[in-house]
Amino acid sequence: MAKELYVGHISDNASEQDIRKLFSVMGTVTSIHLIIDPETREFKRCGYVRMAADVDPKDVAETLDGAYLIDQIITVSIARPQKPGMSKSKGTRKPWMKPKPAAEKNPGQKPRNSSGSQKAARPSRPAATQAAAPSKPARPRETSGKPSRQPGKTR
Repeated sequence: MAKELYVGHISDNASEQDIRKLFSVMGTVTSIHLIIDPETREFKRCGYVRMAADVDPKDVAETLDGAYLIDQIITVSIARPQKPGMSKSKGTRKPWMKPKPAAEKNPGQKPRNSSGSQKAARPSRPAATQAAAPSKPARPRETSGKPSRQPGKTR
């Protein structure tokens, strides 16, 4: 089983080859994944290094944490397991975000129910509340020379 390490505070000037060269001192590097913002294409200055199974990740983290890479001191720690629902295939969707509604097949047409007929429009409020008592007229605003003081506010 491969061991994965989190690498933080990577310099903008560092390349994948520079990271591979540093970590290969500790053992065989099987893959490197640098984090890039999918919208802005900006390098997030962190990534993951996967090492071969014969390498002890604790030794790598202890040895390389605080190492100087290009022009920056990096942090190295053992990567935490990926949370359920956070697969790479879901893109930028966060687990707390609601799923987006499906795109309409025919954007210019109104949706139809299962019987094929158009849905009847529902009134915005029930009929009983539409005939409610008239609302109070708006209270005239005081126009004295002093600014009005709002309750709860202190000066």
